[in-house]
Amino acid sequence: MAKKSMGIHHITAIVGDPQENVDFYAGVLGLHLVKKTVNFDDPGTYHLYFGDKTAKPGTIITFFPWGEAYKGKIGDGQVGVTTYAVPAGALVFWEKRLEKFEVPFSKTTRFEEQSLTFDDPHGLHLELVERQLGEPSSWSIGEVTEDIAIKGFGGATLYTANAEKTAELLETVLGFEKMGEEGDFMRFRAASELGNIIDVKLSPVGTGQMGVGTVHHIAWRAQDDVDQLDWKEQVETYGLGVTPVQDRNYFNAIYFREYGDILFEIATDPPGFAIDESPESLGKALMLPPQYERHRKNLQQDLPPIQVRNLD
Repeated sequence: MAKKSMGIHHITAIVGDPQENVDFYAGVLGLHLVKKTVNFDDPGTYHLYFGDKTAKPGTIITFFPWGEAYKGKIGDGQVGVTTYAVPAGALVFWEKRLEKFEVPFSKTTRFEEQSLTFDDPHGLHLELVERQLGEPSSWSIGEVTEDIAIKGFGGATLYTANAEKTAELLETVLGFEKMGEEGDFMRFRAASELGNIIDVKLSPVGTGQMGVGTVHHIAWRAQDDVDQLDWKEQVETYGLGVTPVQDRNYFNAIYFREYGDILFEIATDPPGFAIDESPESLGKALMLPPQYERHRKNLQQDLPPIQVRNLD
């Protein structure tokens, strides 16, 4: 039986000032800061994770906030748009909320779905779309109550240097179901209820450049370590090179760059984000991997202070 992807595990992006990042994703969009740690390769930089109350796969967006880094360019070889799913009827609230915080937005319709499209403070392209599927959020902050809060990812739009090969990989290797084409987009669906709708832009937009305001990679879900190794073998059989398994504390990861030049990851659902702090205290303390624990005092002095603020 062919393997079928469960969709998005997480999306990781590069942004600027960390407090601006926290204010927007927690204060404006109402997401839960579920993990405050450091970049394993650059421990003087935060790695911030936002998601739902319990940090379920399919809800997690992560950021490397490099305040002094150069501006990137969104283009081919990247996730062009990150989509969030909100409950049916919630877009009216979100229109008013974006207006309240002076976030410019536009309305677009694709595959008979209306969405609000806008940018975060550092240039990432985002959209909100109403979806019936997906468990409602149980997290609230300020005026963002559970009944209208973001559930998790709706999906993403991929900008690719080779739309035909990217589409082929999604369908024949990762097991996405092709739903159809409309205009410049081809739509695919994964088996889960969140993070399951992937649009591939068929025409190129020009090569992207990594930097602030761009997505670094998109990660797909693996049920466990065994499932991940099965995916690794399947991708390698297709002809792509895959990294060895990398321990990321909260999941194990493998990486490969597909033929459209997008960096893909396959990440395990376990062990999850509650392995080093209780579910009730997620995101409140700076959590360090063991190799950096002895440097905690210096790191806390060097990292800029950040806090989740109720902006309402």
